[in-house]
Amino acid sequence: METKEQALDRIQNFEGKYPKQLWYLFFSEMWERFSFYGMRGMLTFFMVHQLMMKEDVANLQYGATQAFVYAFTFIGGFFADKILGFRKSLFWGGILMIVGSIILAINPHQYFFLGISFTVIGTGFFKPNISTMVGQLYKDGDARTDAGFSLFYSGINIGALLGGYACVAIGKGYSWNLAFGLAAIVMTISLVTFLVTKKHMGPIGLQPETITADKKWYEYITYLGSLVAIPLIMTMVSKPAYTDWFMYIIGPVALVYIIIEIFKLKQKTEREKMYAALIFIVFSVFFWAFFEQSGGSLSLFAADHLNNTLLGFLKLDPNGVNNSSNSFFVILFSPIIGLIWIWLNQRKLEPNTVNKFGLGFLFLGASFVILYLCRFTANVNAIASLDVFTFAYFVMTLGELCLSPIGLSIMTKLSPKHLQGVMMGMWFLASAYGQYVAGILGAGIAQASDNASPIQKLNTYTEGYLQLGYYALAAGLILIAISFTVKKLMHEVR
Repeated sequence: METKEQALDRIQNFEGKYPKQLWYLFFSEMWERFSFYGMRGMLTFFMVHQLMMKEDVANLQYGATQAFVYAFTFIGGFFADKILGFRKSLFWGGILMIVGSIILAINPHQYFFLGISFTVIGTGFFKPNISTMVGQLYKDGDARTDAGFSLFYSGINIGALLGGYACVAIGKGYSWNLAFGLAAIVMTISLVTFLVTKKHMGPIGLQPETITADKKWYEYITYLGSLVAIPLIMTMVSKPAYTDWFMYIIGPVALVYIIIEIFKLKQKTEREKMYAALIFIVFSVFFWAFFEQSGGSLSLFAADHLNNTLLGFLKLDPNGVNNSSNSFFVILFSPIIGLIWIWLNQRKLEPNTVNKFGLGFLFLGASFVILYLCRFTANVNAIASLDVFTFAYFVMTLGELCLSPIGLSIMTKLSPKHLQGVMMGMWFLASAYGQYVAGILGAGIAQASDNASPIQKLNTYTEGYLQLGYYALAAGLILIAISFTVKKLMHEVR
């Protein structure tokens, strides 16, 4: 009988470019991302146009929801590592997401926050752990690992492209019950795909061996605890003031803990690398705060101020374009950007990691300046060009492609082995803060336009985007200016 070590060795010694198990995880993640981004793309629009919330309140609640999603990826990863294992964590997270979507499909107006709370916790158990399973398909140092993750991330973006467009278009054009129901159906496909193919995963993702029969109750307590947490999450998401307190506490506590751990490090080089990691984490909060306007204020901008014609002949739902453009451009240009970095590297011209972060901010800032230019394409009814809006997303995506792919890898490279898990958690926590700040920024833009005429509202939104553009450009220039200092802190890490 094959041992766990032999089974893992057989999987990792695959022939060709990709292991077959990668394709199973690819399709499971693709359908889960369809569900997640489909739901994400509906939230702000639904809250304003169906729940009749004020635009600033909807932005705050969108930010709170997304912040908890990312905060719970840290918690879900912890329980997967220590108690459930990746497989059971994926299964439990998938079940919670399906239940949440079904609740919303039954009556999204009455049970909105209850359904959202199920999906928040479910995503926390699902999201971080399937990526970890992909990494375990490869031996340390396998040159094919990057190609495998590139394929896996293309699955994420295909799902986001399809779900981001389809769900909101169905909700606006046909039925919100059907739109949320589609998210449930697709998440079920994702979970069934995983259950049918998990037998091919060998020992990957199994429950930790430390959870012996006499400790099985740890697992049941985890399930029960996540259910008990739902009313708490429901309260905190529905009342953004509670989210404020959560964010005021968890961030400073985590930062103090990290600083204490840094001072415990005996080697100066390790401490300096950790300082560099913290710089990347701080700047990433601001990047995602600007970037994540896509699910909040830009969703409302698309609904109220864009025509439905792209390139002169394509009739498309502007909210669908808002939700799916980023994924479309990532799929199209990610390989090209990768080839550009290789070409520059061969000529010793490739920017270092700090400068790539800086370039990401510069592209992001330029995209918000382009969004500002939408005001000059508007007609008398304050309806602006979908072409200019989509071009802004193209530029924004270039910024993401400069920054996002290197974020997780740089955390592992800069952190001592015993702190890598904590620093990955800090990276996800930074994303949570980015989402939280995105809601605050979006609320500020929306609040200023209450009771205004359509033209005044358009001008207020675009003026807000211009301000964000200036801030992003300034952040990019600061990063490039301090790149020499940060490079010194990073030592041999590039």
